[in-house]
Amino acid sequence: MPTIQTLRQRLTAPGAHQALIEQVLAGAAAPAAAHVFTALFAEPAMAAARAADEAQAAGRPLPPLAGLPVTVKDLYDIAGRTTRAGAVLRQDAPAALRDAEAVARLRAAGAAIVGLTNMSEFAFSGVGLNPHYGTPRNPAATAADPTVARIPGGSSSGAAVSVALGLAVAGLGSDTGGSIRIPAALCGLVGFKNTQARTPLAGAFPLSFTLDTVCAMTRSVADCLVVDGVLAGAPLPVAARGVAGLRLALPRTLMLDALEPAVATALERALARLSAAGAVIVELPLAELAEIAQINAPGGFSAVEAWVTHRQAMQTRRERFDPRVAARIAPGEGVSAADYITMQQRRRDWMARVTQRLSGFDALICPTVPITAPPIAELVASDEAFFKANALLLRNTFAINFLDGCAFTLPCHAAGELPVGLMLAAPAGQDAALAGVALAVEARVAS
Repeated sequence: MPTIQTLRQRLTAPGAHQALIEQVLAGAAAPAAAHVFTALFAEPAMAAARAADEAQAAGRPLPPLAGLPVTVKDLYDIAGRTTRAGAVLRQDAPAALRDAEAVARLRAAGAAIVGLTNMSEFAFSGVGLNPHYGTPRNPAATAADPTVARIPGGSSSGAAVSVALGLAVAGLGSDTGGSIRIPAALCGLVGFKNTQARTPLAGAFPLSFTLDTVCAMTRSVADCLVVDGVLAGAPLPVAARGVAGLRLALPRTLMLDALEPAVATALERALARLSAAGAVIVELPLAELAEIAQINAPGGFSAVEAWVTHRQAMQTRRERFDPRVAARIAPGEGVSAADYITMQQRRRDWMARVTQRLSGFDALICPTVPITAPPIAELVASDEAFFKANALLLRNTFAINFLDGCAFTLPCHAAGELPVGLMLAAPAGQDAALAGVALAVEARVAS
């Protein structure tokens, strides 16, 4: 799927938007899209495409996403539908009375919402496996290595694969510990996790009230910014800039540990290109990153806050959960109010200290995830392999959620290689400045 700007230049013939959506709906039914969608909205999507064609024929201005295919993660409310959040446990839940605010804003921008996408149950995994509705195969990894079916990453697994297959210009997902950036990185896409408060959470099924973020993935930084502007209700005031003179902090603590050779090679290549273009890469100890595990204990924000949401079901219908998700929620049961408040207080202190450490830098730079996409079969077969991979996938991205920061992941692998993501991040509220950095870096590291 071309970028939004390219599509706007191409979709000028009568009926062009409708033809595009017809093509997308056919692709959604193809074998390559197995397990990507949990529902398709053919008629509403075609209606949005017709409206775009009619407006264009009449010479009226088109809203930002008019007639363009967009997918929605199945944790956002759609009026009249049950929000399943990747779980069989919610199949009998009441239907939503109204669209989630993010969905309503996409519709108002003219988006042709083609369907709901699959996900890790309750968004509680960076791997993307779903034992109830199947696991979509990573198409970018398949292109590099056709012999092995590899994970798409999670929890926004179907969202990533829908974009990677060319079935959407954007996949609306969520990011609590990396759920946009992990699948975007593993599928060779661009993902933007904004500062949490920038986009509305209303109508999104919660994992962690403290960490959940509404955001999307696309094929370019520019497209992420278009979608972010729709979701936030206003575009970021992004100033164009070059790579020369950028000060980028490369953290030596945690983020570079145990890098898979393919990831280390891609990172070194990207850093060399940026240095050659005049960026200043500064190795920064950032020892505060080693404190996260201790501050986020006992239980962790996601487990504690997920227990609040699921405690009744965990006590009476635990057998209906994905066992691996239930195992991650369970530690939240015994955390006291005093421990929880202490976690919040210590996190606020940590955020202030890390923000101060990053003062004077344009962005933090590191691999989005330290590994390439593992084979699906290996992680299905072994709990040990699953939890090891999940911890590695979440390690770098979660640090930015813990900071309530903003971050982009950009593809930095070469053609024919398994996808690798390069993460650029900054403290809370620095979204516009970071976007300018991401646009400049994207132009230098793109293969």
